[in-house]
Amino acid sequence: MAPHRKSRPPSPMGIRTPAIATAALTSVALLSQTANASPSEEPRPSLEEVEKKVGDLYRQAETASEKYNAAKEKTTKQKKRVDTLLDDVARRTEKLNDAREELGTFAAAQYRTGAAAPDTASLLLADNPQDYFDQTQLMDRLTSRQKQSVDDYVTQQTATTEKRQEASESLETLTRTQSSLKTSKADVQRKLATARDLLSKLTTEEKARLAAIERQKQEEAQRKADELARQQAADAERRRQEAAQSTGTSTGTGTSGSGSAASTAKADKALAFARAQIGKPYVWGASGPGSYDCSGLTQAAWKAAGVTLPRTTWDQVKAGTTVSVNSAQPGDLVFFYDDISHVGIYIGDGMMIHAPKPGAYVREESIYYMPIHSVVRPA
Repeated sequence: MAPHRKSRPPSPMGIRTPAIATAALTSVALLSQTANASPSEEPRPSLEEVEKKVGDLYRQAETASEKYNAAKEKTTKQKKRVDTLLDDVARRTEKLNDAREELGTFAAAQYRTGAAAPDTASLLLADNPQDYFDQTQLMDRLTSRQKQSVDDYVTQQTATTEKRQEASESLETLTRTQSSLKTSKADVQRKLATARDLLSKLTTEEKARLAAIERQKQEEAQRKADELARQQAADAERRRQEAAQSTGTSTGTGTSGSGSAASTAKADKALAFARAQIGKPYVWGASGPGSYDCSGLTQAAWKAAGVTLPRTTWDQVKAGTTVSVNSAQPGDLVFFYDDISHVGIYIGDGMMIHAPKPGAYVREESIYYMPIHSVVRPA
């Protein structure tokens, strides 16, 4: 060993100092915890958070369903328009060909007899026949019948060109609505898949607690429905008493009475249809006969009564007279949420028939199960 270097006395038993040993043990423990932990694992949401998230997803899915219904209805109408335009173009093209053939016949005859300039036949190839006629002053050399043939040809070509352009624009619109339809469908499916995934992760105990929360919600909604039923009954009794007191002073109801009776008859038919659908599954985008979404059910019910309603909740809410909740009568449409994404048909006593949500069936339920937006009387 070199004389200038000093040897270090070994630690007893080869053990490090306490501070170093403690730090080493702490590091090992932390490394062990890090290795055992799953860095990508997210905190498990509470049951209340799951219940709210699933409810929000169902609402969002129903809104997306109404967008799908609107796009589907628009696509159907646009496709019919395109088909009509294409048929019209085909008929006009046939007439144009007939006019061209007749025009070509007399042009060829004139060319053979030398009665017209050789370039007369080229008018059939002109982009704008009228400009061609103006430039060559050909019209001055034509007979009355020939002039009529030229007029027919020009008219048919102009009309056919316009219809082809219109059909082309309609096809472009159809492509856009079909794209919107596809987007809305994917949006519904994505939200429903997320909701199913959240519910599938619940334990048996959590599912039981979630069912208990649902029962409490149903009970509270039913309590409010009973209150409305009592209030409506009291209002009806008061109106009967007022009518009895005014008997003899009125000149009769005449037209008004018959109109009310007709409306009541239609409402009864709509309700009878809706009751017959109870137990059928909710399927988004469906309008019967085996399954329904909310607006599909109300549309089908009123159709059975001879009243045509639009397809979506956003259009149905405009298809009638808005009345107060307290004035709601059987057959009225009850709309829900600020975005008007759900609808049911009122049956009286604060109750309705509706197609609730995915996984559920058409059923009777309190109108207070969801926040009410408005009540509309279709007829």
